[in-house]
Amino acid sequence: MDTGFDARTLINLQTDAAVTSSYQVPRIPNVQNVKEARKAAQEFEAVFISQMLKPLFESVEVEPPFGGGSGEEVWKGLQVEEYGKAIARAGGIGLADHIFAEILKMQEVR
Repeated sequence: MDTGFDARTLINLQTDAAVTSSYQVPRIPNVQNVKEARKAAQEFEAVFISQMLKPLFESVEVEPPFGGGSGEEVWKGLQVEEYGKAIARAGGIGLADHIFAEILKMQEVR
């Protein structure tokens, strides 16, 4: 069976493929975009954590003499949001790292 390739052509193709695959174009990361991607990932994780904590605080009953009302509901929501941000800033649950990696992958494709 004749494929039309001789040994020299096959060796040249293999050498070219090896050189091409081992060469990577150096990339200089845009620090501002990387920082923005990290911030977006951390903010997403904070929102996610806040949503996970929300049901825990909905079940907390308030004391009648000083608690209750629409003001407390707003305050409770803001408190849960701040808890989510604080947990994310302290390292979170690892979600931000994965989101950050995916954001960088998506930017490389473009």
